[in-house]
Amino acid sequence: MTVLIGSCHDTYMSSQTKIVHWFRRNARDLPWRHPGVSPWNILVSEIMLQQTQASRVAVQWTEWVKRWPTVHDVAATKPADILRMWNRLGYPSRALRLHKAAQIIVRDFHGNVPTDEETLLQLPGVGHYTAAAVCAFAFQHPTVMLDTNVRRVIGRIWSGKARPPLAVSAVEREFAKSLIPKRQPNSWLWAGAIMEFGALICTATKPACSDCIVRSECTWRLAGYPESTVKPKTKKFAGSDRQVRGRIMKILRESKSSMPRTALADVCTDKRQRDRALAALIDDGLVEVTKSGRYRLPN
Repeated sequence: MTVLIGSCHDTYMSSQTKIVHWFRRNARDLPWRHPGVSPWNILVSEIMLQQTQASRVAVQWTEWVKRWPTVHDVAATKPADILRMWNRLGYPSRALRLHKAAQIIVRDFHGNVPTDEETLLQLPGVGHYTAAAVCAFAFQHPTVMLDTNVRRVIGRIWSGKARPPLAVSAVEREFAKSLIPKRQPNSWLWAGAIMEFGALICTATKPACSDCIVRSECTWRLAGYPESTVKPKTKKFAGSDRQVRGRIMKILRESKSSMPRTALADVCTDKRQRDRALAALIDDGLVEVTKSGRYRLPN
């Protein structure tokens, strides 16, 4: 893996440099980090990783890339096949946005993933974090990546807060920018390093403080681990409309033909909830109604 090269001979290291060198030694062996992965397939990984654990994404991403190695392959594929391949990664609207992004890249950019954040943000499904991640990991640009893990690490080490505010402020973004190391390749590796550090060491619950290489500089630790006044958002999945939508999608993914409405009756005992979930899937373009009133994945 490319992140495992290099060594440090500095007699003094900043917290950022320590975390980068920790990353070089401890980065997970994730398939999209291997040498030779195309910018397009790095973008695929970032879309898949939105709200989904890396361990779940790794298997699905590998199968996806085997089937559709290039952006042209994805752009030429039917939406129904995209959704079937997406399988149970969750939030299937991400799959349709990824498919649309592939078509735009082929049509407007000659099959080349844009190299700057501003242009990447114009693609469906690409927000500020994803655009920054692609620029960092595909093109080695120093970028400000602010996902939950990154914001938590910054908040604990430099601000003494257990959890960051729910919304990213301009002040927080500017401070995160000021933390980017000046030396290459640390400047672009920093994005992956701090994210990984939050995923493996400075976790939301039960952080591994005894294994933390910056514990002596951590403002949160030095303050005695004050509890956060910010309550994390939690959404109940069992019995939710999202669970019912997932059950409907599973039935349609596994069917080779359109299905009558009666085939969906067992997904939920509450008819109103079932109808509401089905209507939402149709509104999102994830389900189509045929002329004969049957249901299928979009073609």
